[in-house]
Amino acid sequence: MLSSLEGINAVTVIFASLCVFAIGYRFYGLFIAAKVLNVNPDRPTPAVKYADGQDYVKTDKFVLFGHHFAAIAAAGPLLGPVLAAQFGYLPGLLWILIGCVLAGGVHDMVVLFCSVRHKGRSLAYIASREIDPTTGFVASWAVLAILILTLAGLSIACVNAMHDSLWSTYTVAATIPIAVIMGLYMHTWRKNDVVGASILGVLLLFACILTGPWVAAHPEYFGFLDIDKKTMSIIIPVYGFLASVLPVWLLLLPRDYLSTFLKIGTIAALAVGILFVMPDFKMPPITEFVHGGGPIVGGPVVPFIFITIACGALSGFHATIGTGTTPKMLGNEKDVLFVGYGAMLTEGFVAVMALVAACVLVPADYFAINASADKFAELGMSVQNLPMLEAEVQENLAARPGGSVSLAVGMAYIFSRIPWMEELMAYWYHFAIMFEAVFILTAVDAGTRVGRFFLQEMIGRYISPKFNDKHWVPGIIITSILFTGSWGYLVYSGDISSIWPLFGICNQLLASVTLLIGTTVLLRLNKTRYSWMTGVPGVLMTIVTVWAGIWLVVNQYLPNGQNLLAFLSCLVMILMGIVIVGTIRRWLVLLNMKTLVKDAYGVEVKQIVEE
Repeated sequence: MLSSLEGINAVTVIFASLCVFAIGYRFYGLFIAAKVLNVNPDRPTPAVKYADGQDYVKTDKFVLFGHHFAAIAAAGPLLGPVLAAQFGYLPGLLWILIGCVLAGGVHDMVVLFCSVRHKGRSLAYIASREIDPTTGFVASWAVLAILILTLAGLSIACVNAMHDSLWSTYTVAATIPIAVIMGLYMHTWRKNDVVGASILGVLLLFACILTGPWVAAHPEYFGFLDIDKKTMSIIIPVYGFLASVLPVWLLLLPRDYLSTFLKIGTIAALAVGILFVMPDFKMPPITEFVHGGGPIVGGPVVPFIFITIACGALSGFHATIGTGTTPKMLGNEKDVLFVGYGAMLTEGFVAVMALVAACVLVPADYFAINASADKFAELGMSVQNLPMLEAEVQENLAARPGGSVSLAVGMAYIFSRIPWMEELMAYWYHFAIMFEAVFILTAVDAGTRVGRFFLQEMIGRYISPKFNDKHWVPGIIITSILFTGSWGYLVYSGDISSIWPLFGICNQLLASVTLLIGTTVLLRLNKTRYSWMTGVPGVLMTIVTVWAGIWLVVNQYLPNGQNLLAFLSCLVMILMGIVIVGTIRRWLVLLNMKTLVKDAYGVEVKQIVEE
C-alpha cells in the first residue's frame, strides 16, 4: 500500500487538503457553531458592551480575521511540518488534516466563544469562573510562564532571520509605518473604509518588496538598517512594548491585517507555482526514523509527531490570542466560526504547503540542511542537488537546522522553476527568509499585548485592584514593561536557547487543558451529548503530551545532565495536572446536576455563571 504512495504529486496533496478543509468548515465547524455553541447574533459582544476605543473595538470581521490569523500563525505552521518530514510526509500530512478539523479548529472556536461569553477575558479568568478560583490561580501562573517562553523563542527566531540582513530588516520595518497609515486611514481619515485601506496598504507593501533587493545593494544609503544580533535583540522587545501600549487600532490591528495579505498571498503564489512545476514528493511516505533515533527529532513518531507539528494542527498558544485581543474586537457572536475555525484551517493549509516545500527536496539534501554535520555523517547519505542549490541561492546551506532554511530553499526551488524565473533563485530564497520573519513577528506583537492583559488581570486580582482598570495608563505601562522585559531579557541573554525544547510540551499541554476547560463549559450549558467533541481530543492530547514529556525527561534530559530542563518539564506537567484534576472534579459535579435553569436569554443551562 505504501508503495503506491511513493512519489505522489504535490498537486494531489494540495487539492485533497483543500477539499478536506472545505468539508470540515462547511459541515463540522458550522454544526458546532450553530447546534453545539448556539451562537447568538443578537447577544452583544464585549466589543459592543465595553467599547473603549483602546482595547475593546468592534472590528470588521475580515480585518479581525486578518489580525487573528496573523497572530496565531507564527513559526509553528512553517517550521513544525518541515521538521516532522523526518518521519516521511504521510504522518505529518494525516495529523495536519485530521488535527485541524477535529481538534485545532474546534479548540480555537470554542475558546474564542468562551472568552466572548466572559467579557473577552483570559483563559485563567474563564477557569476561575467555570471551575474554581484555585484552578484559575494555578492556570494563570502556568499560562504566564508558557507565554514568556513562547514569545522569547519566537523572538529569537525573528532575530535570527533579520539580524545582519539589510533586505529583511528593511521590508519588515516598513510594515510598521504602513500599518500606522492604514490605522489612521480606517479610524480617522476615512472611518471604516476597509477596502481603501487594504488597497493602500497592499500597494505600499508591494513597493517595499520590489525595492528590497535595491536597498540591499546600496548599504551606503541604508546601512543603518544593517543591524547586529545584540541590537536586534533590543529592538524587537521595544517594538513589542509599543504594540502593547498603543491603541489596538493604530499599530497592532492594521499591521497584522497587512501581514495577512503577505502571508496568504505568498502561500497562494506557492500553490500556483506548484501547479506550474507539478513536483513529485522525493521524501517517502514513511522513513526508518518513525521508531525513533532520527537526526532531527530523537523520539518516535508517536507521540512526537503531535509535539513537532504543533501550531500546524493544534496549538495552546492560540488560546492566549483567542482569550486576549480577538474577543475584545469581535463584533458579532456568529463570527466565531469564520474567525476562530476559519483561521485555524487557513493555518493548516499553510502547514501543508510547508510540508510540501520540504518534501520536494531530495531526502539526502533535506537531512544535510536540517541535521548537524556530525549527525548527517552518521546517516551515510550523499547529497545530490545541495551544491547546485547553494550556488543558486549564494548561501551555505549545509548543517542549518531549525527548519527555516530548508523551507526557504524548498519555496525558492518551486518559484524558480516557474517559466521566466529560472534566474531568480537567490531572490526567492531571501524573499522566503523575509516572509518567515514577518510571519513570526505578528505573533510576537499580539502575544505581548495578550501578556499585558494577562499580567494586569493577575496583579489586579491578587495585589492591587487598581490594575483592573484597563484605562489606567500607569498600569498599562508598568505591566507592559514587566512582561516585555521578562521575555526580552531571555532574548538578549540567549538563555532561551536551553529552554526552547520545553515549548513543544508546554504548548500542547496548554491546548489539551483548554479543550478540557471548553468541555466544562459545554457541560454547564447542558450540551453533555456534544461534550465529546472537545473532551476526546483534550484527553488524547493530554495523554500523548505527558507521554512525550516523560520520554524527554527519562531518555534525553536526565541522561545528558540537563537537570534544569528536566525540572521545568516536570513542573509544567504538575501545574497542568492540578488544573486537569480541578476540571475533572467540576465535570463530576455538572454531570450530577439534574435540574435546569434559564439564563437571561431564555436558554436552559445547568448553572448560571457570572461573566
